[in-house]
Amino acid sequence: MAHIIAVDDDADLRALLKTALERDGHQVTVLSSGGEIGEKHCRWADCILLDVMMPGEDGFAACRRIREMADCPILFLTAKTGEADVITGLGLGGDDYLTKPFRLAELRARVNAHLRRQTRTPHSRLRRGELDFDLAGQAVFCREQPVRLTRSEFAICQHLALRPGQTFTKEQLYEAVFGFDGTGDQSAIAEHIKNIRAKLRAAGQEPIETVWGVGYKWKSQ
Repeated sequence: MAHIIAVDDDADLRALLKTALERDGHQVTVLSSGGEIGEKHCRWADCILLDVMMPGEDGFAACRRIREMADCPILFLTAKTGEADVITGLGLGGDDYLTKPFRLAELRARVNAHLRRQTRTPHSRLRRGELDFDLAGQAVFCREQPVRLTRSEFAICQHLALRPGQTFTKEQLYEAVFGFDGTGDQSAIAEHIKNIRAKLRAAGQEPIETVWGVGYKWKSQ
C-alpha cells in the first residue's frame, strides 16, 4: 500500500482519483489546492498528483515549493499540451505528466509504474569514468562531490550507464525506467536528458551522447 496525495480543484475529479487509486489498495489524501500541501504531507507521501491549473498556488508553484521536502514521484495532471508547459513542469522537479482528459486505467498504470520503481533497490555500486553511482542510495558522485539528480533523472542515468555504447530511443527509455509504454512521452525524456546533461556538465562530465534520429547512449569507455 502506498500513500498518495491527489491535488485538484475539481471536486468530481478528486473523488474519481480517490476511488480509482484506493481500488489498487492505496491510501489517498485529496486536496483542493497546491497551497494545502504541507511538510506533514510530504513526509509520508509515496507519490503526489498535481493539477497544473488551479486558483491560488498552481501545480508548478506547488512543485517548486515542495520538491525539497518531497522525495517521491510528482506527476502533473494537465490540460496544457504544449511542450513548453511540459518542459516547465519537469524542469521544476516533476517526474511525469498526464494530459487531461486521461483514462483512469492509464492513470493507475502510471502511478503503479512509478511506485514499482521506488521499491526496486539494487545493492551495488557502479563507476563510469569519474562518476560513481550508489545504486542502493540512488545517488551520483563526481570526485566524491554529489551530483543532485531527481529520482527520475537518476533512473535514466543509471539505465544508460549500465549499458555504455547501447543506443536507446526515447520510447525505450521511458518504458525501461518507468515501466510503462512511453509512446507519447518523448518530450518528458528529452527534458530529463537536458536537465541531466546540465547537471553533469557543471561537474565537468559529458557522458551522454545524442544519436541523431534515434535516441541517446552513454559513451563507451
